Amino acid sequence: MRQVRMGIIGAGLRSGIAKNWHAPNEESIVVAAADVSEERLAKFKQEINPDAFVTTDYQELLKQDDIDAVAVLSPDYLHEEHAIAALKAGKHVYCEKPLAITVEGCDRIIETAKETGKHLMVGFNMRYMSMFQTMKGIVDSGIIGDIKAVWVRHFVGLGGYFYYHDWHGLSRNTTSLLLQKGSHDLDVIHWITGKYTQKVSAFGSLDFFGGDMPNTLTCPECDLKDTCTEYSPHTLTQCAFREEIDVEDNNMLIMELEGGIKASYLQCHFTPDYQRNYVFIGTKGRMENSELEGKVYVKTRKSNSWNELSDQTYDIKKERGSHGGADPKITKDFINLVLHDKQPLTSPVAGRMSVAVGCAATESIRAGGKVVEITKSPVIEQSLEESK
Repeated sequence: MRQVRMGIIGAGLRSGIAKNWHAPNEESIVVAAADVSEERLAKFKQEINPDAFVTTDYQELLKQDDIDAVAVLSPDYLHEEHAIAALKAGKHVYCEKPLAITVEGCDRIIETAKETGKHLMVGFNMRYMSMFQTMKGIVDSGIIGDIKAVWVRHFVGLGGYFYYHDWHGLSRNTTSLLLQKGSHDLDVIHWITGKYTQKVSAFGSLDFFGGDMPNTLTCPECDLKDTCTEYSPHTLTQCAFREEIDVEDNNMLIMELEGGIKASYLQCHFTPDYQRNYVFIGTKGRMENSELEGKVYVKTRKSNSWNELSDQTYDIKKERGSHGGADPKITKDFINLVLHDKQPLTSPVAGRMSVAVGCAATESIRAGGKVVEITKSPVIEQSLEESK
């Protein structure tokens, strides 16, 4: 195989990433797309490839013999179904995070990948952002010593628009936003520390969104649209205060990772600004990022070496491409995985473990904050052993 022929399942908002795969004169080309919306498929053909095969039945896409790999970009609750079907159809799979909305679903996907011998990659694009690659490199250099504490604050500006005006606001579709939104951050904690979470306790609630508005109400037809702070006239238009919403918008969790590392993750969906603030504290110093400034700060403590003589500031260079330049990198990594068996920065096990923490934290929240241990299935234990 010299060129990967790609099919896309899910032509919604995330399907813009397919532009990075559509390079007919290079190593990949997008030849097909499936979505339940004919309108989205028409837009996909217009923006990605006018000659692409399109269908409203994803099984028809999987029957195409000329498709080598599939990108699963559908809603979270469909990832398990679509990924397993694609693997069984003999296709390599790129699956957007979260891998699934249950731990068992993740394990079934990973088991199917092992059984079929096909490549499976999880779309953790934050690992490919310059900011977090820099932070990973700093920790790996040893300059702040052994990590003992991690604090993460996630201000989700526009959280209402992206997560409460559509299907995301229902727990049956997402489990919780600790999977959909938080899986990125939980994975970065695991990745930078090099350790997985062992147990978690959490508190959360629905403090702003949801309410008693009709489930059928949309913003354009609402009598309160002139005064509502969450008025959304285009694309995602379901009322953010409708009765059926049951996913927490304010979450706080604490974790104990392997090696005794303590970590916290705070997520709020009704803040006016958007940023992620990470703090890593080690035995020799502290590292903190500022997304708004595009900087990473390193503070060192006395360690009887030259490191104690100065602190450091890293200015993150801007890169081209969506998601801070991450999307072109992550899509290229998938092609290298399929064509050259080159392992990417992400792994299916990492995808599963972030979901496991999100699910455990959700269980803890809905049980009043009880401590929940993170379990590892036999297939995960085997995968971890093989990676050593």
